[in-house]
Amino acid sequence: MYRQFFGLKEKPFNITSDPNFLYLSRVHKEAFAHLIYGIKERKGFLEITGEIGAGKTTLCRALLNHLDINTTKSAFIFNSTLPEMQLFQTILEDFGVSVGKKTKASMLRQFNNFLLEELSKNNNVILIIDEAQNLKTQVLEELRILSNLETEKEKLFQMILVGQPELREKLNAPELKQLRQRIGVRFHITSLPGDEIGEYVYHRLKVAGSTGDIKFSDEALEMIYKYSGGIPRLINTVCDKALLSAYVLETKFIDAVNVEKCIKEIEGVVFAV
Repeated sequence: MYRQFFGLKEKPFNITSDPNFLYLSRVHKEAFAHLIYGIKERKGFLEITGEIGAGKTTLCRALLNHLDINTTKSAFIFNSTLPEMQLFQTILEDFGVSVGKKTKASMLRQFNNFLLEELSKNNNVILIIDEAQNLKTQVLEELRILSNLETEKEKLFQMILVGQPELREKLNAPELKQLRQRIGVRFHITSLPGDEIGEYVYHRLKVAGSTGDIKFSDEALEMIYKYSGGIPRLINTVCDKALLSAYVLETKFIDAVNVEKCIKEIEGVVFAV
């Protein structure tokens, strides 16, 4: 609605996981480096956690865009609530493997053959499971068993478990001790610090096509930080509403009054700042 007024090519504050808009904060750069290290060193299991809206899925999408598609085969599983057999079938299909008999033994055999074929091509295989905190304990144990598919020297594939902080709690369960011991890389994505809120906002505006004429006052940015706690998804929600409000007022300057009004509308109550 407001793109033409602001001269933007696309909406800068969508809450979808678009890697083109990824802002590599200090913590996101570190998380990205951990992922690259774990994959290159074939660490097997990698664990990435963070609060809702912290940018975990966007980071994973950016990771896949960064990897060489000619030497890397990847699968990205979003539905972590699938029953065990359906999950295995989905994993195979996402890797492009045509599933024959839908029995555990048959699918494990197909997966092993696929991994050995990719290894013979010197390819790396990456499996990402999003919202992994929803995986049942039995399914997590089955995934650990999958990781037994390896050669004498290296892991045949890398599995990245991505989830909310509850994932860490789940993996600390005594019955998942063997899986926990196989996790070679762990990283928790924290929220953005206050001094990076402005950089984040203007980064997204620039990617969307802004020439720098859209301005947020320092007080507005501080209010956005206090409300969002530095969580990117909440920042996007406030900023999108603030741009819509500015469009209605026919201004390209967003002040604290504008932001406070938007926060109240989002919450449906008066927000103390």
